[in-house]
Amino acid sequence: MQESNRIEFKAVLNDKLEKEIVAFLNNHEGGVLYIGVKDDGHPIKTLDMDSVQLKIADRIKNNILPSPLGLFDVTTEEIDGILVTKIIVSSGLEKPYYIKNKGMSPSGCYMRLGTSTQPMSTALIDELYARRIHTTLRNIPAPRQDLSFAQLKIYYQERGLELNKKFASSLELLTPDGKYNYIAYLLADENGVSIKVAKYAGTDKVDLIENEEYGYCSLIKATNHVLEKMKIENITKAKVTSAKRIEKNLIEPVPLREALINAVVHNDFSREIPPVFEIFSNRMEITSYGGLISGQSKKDFFSCSSMPRNRELMRVFKDVGLVEQLGSGMSRILKFYDKNIFEISEHYIKVIFPFSSSNDEKNIANGDINGDISGDINGDEKRILLLLQKEPGITAKRISDETGFSTRKISRIIKNLREKKRIVRVGSARQGYWQIDKK
Repeated sequence: MQESNRIEFKAVLNDKLEKEIVAFLNNHEGGVLYIGVKDDGHPIKTLDMDSVQLKIADRIKNNILPSPLGLFDVTTEEIDGILVTKIIVSSGLEKPYYIKNKGMSPSGCYMRLGTSTQPMSTALIDELYARRIHTTLRNIPAPRQDLSFAQLKIYYQERGLELNKKFASSLELLTPDGKYNYIAYLLADENGVSIKVAKYAGTDKVDLIENEEYGYCSLIKATNHVLEKMKIENITKAKVTSAKRIEKNLIEPVPLREALINAVVHNDFSREIPPVFEIFSNRMEITSYGGLISGQSKKDFFSCSSMPRNRELMRVFKDVGLVEQLGSGMSRILKFYDKNIFEISEHYIKVIFPFSSSNDEKNIANGDINGDISGDINGDEKRILLLLQKEPGITAKRISDETGFSTRKISRIIKNLREKKRIVRVGSARQGYWQIDKK
């Protein structure tokens, strides 16, 4: 790994943090800033990493305008056996971003040029400001103002977070004049937004056999209901061979989940058209509306960099555990499927997941998928190992969603796998990941 237009190394946290973050926010692909890595790519051990990461998050939130909340993620990564701080920055829609105490000027606005960060010219600042998108959901008043948020508060409480009396302001649920905005409307206990799930008997839309609606409630609740519905529809196909019983979902569960959440978070709700999910006899289709974001190319879309259309929604979805890490969704999809499953037009983005074939089952039987991690482990342990291999940072809740196991059972299996030295935890319990010994 080396420095590039999207990657920057810093040996220690210094007064140039805001400058680098602003440059990545203004970059059309975003970027990644590593703290604790020298220019030559070698890591340096950081003392009191938790304290450093809290300082980083606080400086980014308070020292940069427009608000970058929902556009950055502070996490850890292991390089050569040493944990370093990794700051993932998405490209923002409200360019130009600038350092608060420097103002919207060449001394406050920065951009990436190759591997360096340079001041913006006054002409470019003016051009970007003229193109700035003001019609974000944050600035659109909610159709109704008598909103309540009991469901949202419960989802935060389940993550060990509390929403105080000023939560509407801190989550940016208010317009500049203090009214509830459209983000608040989407997250409220009651609204007029409904997500449709249609099921057809054949390969076309002639014979509709099921038409469910999930909504008129908090978008978080509706999304969880759709996740459960699609999980049920993504039934496991079983094939018994002379050696073993092979189980395979119609669609790989992780890419399906990521595509579903992406469709909700990146949907253009300003058009008042929610995403649509359709199930056919040979495929599932997920359609979100709005097309590519202005200034985003197809190359950007597939580059696994993040450019959230609705950063306020992205932030809340990340807070409640529906989104794990910025920019990670596309990489998880492309790990299993080719880019041709995406259909991109000016007005919508559609993901078409074909159902698994008998050839996929043969590959599993021959051990060609996920490698050989058999040995002194039982079926339940192997199932969790496969999930950890696909997604090292997966949470216990996600494992429970994928397997149906209780959290107590998952803890017991994880403990057994650690005792058998099949896995080792790298990093903290909250921000680390699992490393698998395939020997």
